[in-house]
Amino acid sequence: MADTTTTTSHEVDFTPIDNIQATYEKNRKAITTAGTIILVAVIGYFGYTKWYKGPAEEKASSALVMPQLYFQVDSLDLALNGDGKNLGFSKIEKKYEGTAAGNMALYYEGICYMRKGEFDKAITALKKFDGKGTILGYQAWGEIGVSYIEKGDAKSAIEYLKKATGNAGDQLVTPMYLYHLGMAYEMTNDVNNAKETFKKIRDEYPRSMAARDMDKELAKLGSLD
Repeated sequence: MADTTTTTSHEVDFTPIDNIQATYEKNRKAITTAGTIILVAVIGYFGYTKWYKGPAEEKASSALVMPQLYFQVDSLDLALNGDGKNLGFSKIEKKYEGTAAGNMALYYEGICYMRKGEFDKAITALKKFDGKGTILGYQAWGEIGVSYIEKGDAKSAIEYLKKATGNAGDQLVTPMYLYHLGMAYEMTNDVNNAKETFKKIRDEYPRSMAARDMDKELAKLGSLD
């Protein structure tokens, strides 16, 4: 249960940016990220794109199999660069550019770079990915936003996280990235938008993982209504 002690807004000691960043680092692993739900989303993505089964598509789709397996067991270097026999995502997206599987390799490439902490490369790959309005498209925007947070660029993070939360009916991806959006607002000292974002998670997505700590986040900002 949240602490119901009332505090007037002029008495609140708003959290310094360093403490906000520390809070983000502490909580981010508890909020599911796109990389952990990618395998479910991939099925929907390929169903949506309706790509034709031409020779290039067949070869590109087959080439994805081994790096996907490496990805699943967190062998990120092998997933990205291949094993000497099988291509990795970075080569697949170039060799099969223009195919659906080549496009999919861009998404995997971006997530691999994120997990390796190479956020500039993650941003570059994910910006090239074309999600065509699918859940993976929203996730790509969200992971670009999270990458910018990791780089300390909260302004750019907000731009992409707002895009990532545009699918109001989604109960998994949207609240996840709303949490990151609220933290990005805090990092820019935009307390009002941070409050509104956290309230939206609490009130519109009460069953989401992100909703668990919203009363605590709001209390920290001096808002319990």
